[in-house]
Amino acid sequence: MATIHSRGRFASASAAAVFVVISLLVLGAFDTPLRSLRFSYERAQFRAHPSAELAFQYGSEHLNSSKRRAYDIEAAEHFFLQAAFLNSDLPYLNHELARIAFLKGDFDTALVRINREIALYGDIEPNSYYVRGLIRGYRGEYDEAVTDYERYIASDPTNWAALNDLAWVLLKAERFQKASDISRRGLSYFPDNPWLLNTNAIAQYELDDFERAYESARKAQQAVQTLTVREWLTAYPGNNPATARDGMETLKVSIEQNMHSIELALASDVVQN
Repeated sequence: MATIHSRGRFASASAAAVFVVISLLVLGAFDTPLRSLRFSYERAQFRAHPSAELAFQYGSEHLNSSKRRAYDIEAAEHFFLQAAFLNSDLPYLNHELARIAFLKGDFDTALVRINREIALYGDIEPNSYYVRGLIRGYRGEYDEAVTDYERYIASDPTNWAALNDLAWVLLKAERFQKASDISRRGLSYFPDNPWLLNTNAIAQYELDDFERAYESARKAQQAVQTLTVREWLTAYPGNNPATARDGMETLKVSIEQNMHSIELALASDVVQN
């Protein structure tokens, strides 16, 4: 899930926040003796019993954010590529390789990988449309991203992360009213979600509805204070768990900056009126 920002008045500050988040995504795994030993053991096991399924299992374990000691994006990619060598059509394999390419900032490769997964299994793997929406959003293909998110949401209509990411690409496309509508829809299911509240605040700000923007930003500021590492990792599956606290801090700073911008706009309105 991406950090939300628009191409409007929040563009420069949010761009900096996005850079921080992407930087966090591509941080490498921890070089500990235990992790190295585990990787060596798994490679030995794979050489002894080579199969695409075993390689996929190992790769999945290394890309699981909830398993901090196992998380290793390079090891995950190694095993997924081994699986691809044996069976490039294995379900979810190209999906996972696309996620890794995205985390590394290689959006072109990510798009090729996810397009292959969709060509093979698109009808039975709607979450691949979610991944493609995220990739296209970062490539600046906003209309295409909206289509992908909407296709995924049709299969999972109350998924707050998908609704938030759809609102994100709508903000990028400067479709502010639609972004406001989608974020409000998400808030009808999850009224205390800091991501949705922050997104809605930005949309209302861009619509010059500063009072509603302030209310959403104020609620976001309150909600983010109780955000847990577990909730962060659930929201960003596949991300390096070691960066969770930094990511949470980045979200807090983004909300505070948005709050400040809205307060200035409200003050300016008072002066003008």
